[in-house]
Amino acid sequence: QVHMVESGGGLVQAGGSLRLSCAATGRTLSFYSVAWFRQAPGKEREFVAAVSRGDNFTVYANSVKGRFTISRDNAKNTVYLQLNTLKIEDTAVYYCATSPQIQARLSQREYDAWGHGTQVTVSS
Repeated sequence: QVHMVESGGGLVQAGGSLRLSCAATGRTLSFYSVAWFRQAPGKEREFVAAVSRGDNFTVYANSVKGRFTISRDNAKNTVYLQLNTLKIEDTAVYYCATSPQIQARLSQREYDAWGHGTQVTVSS
């Protein structure tokens, strides 16, 4: 049984940084593309970043490009999302998810295992 757990969220001032972690049991993350999505209050869940399996190609939403970085630590079976220069509009619940697709995809439909999310709140 696959179990995904996000951690590292919290309350931070605008301009600050956080590092989110996505750990998995029952699934070796290096064999999967892994993505981060987020959902702000009253809004639909949206794609944030993803890393492909194999070549570790990364892709980002335009709204976070240059500020967020996705990375893997295969020894720890964990994927990270480094959030820098945070903005108030980054406030959301952040979810990680895995896909068997070789190339990272932007669509939520491509992902078959999800965590329960971690809250990121950015204050002014």
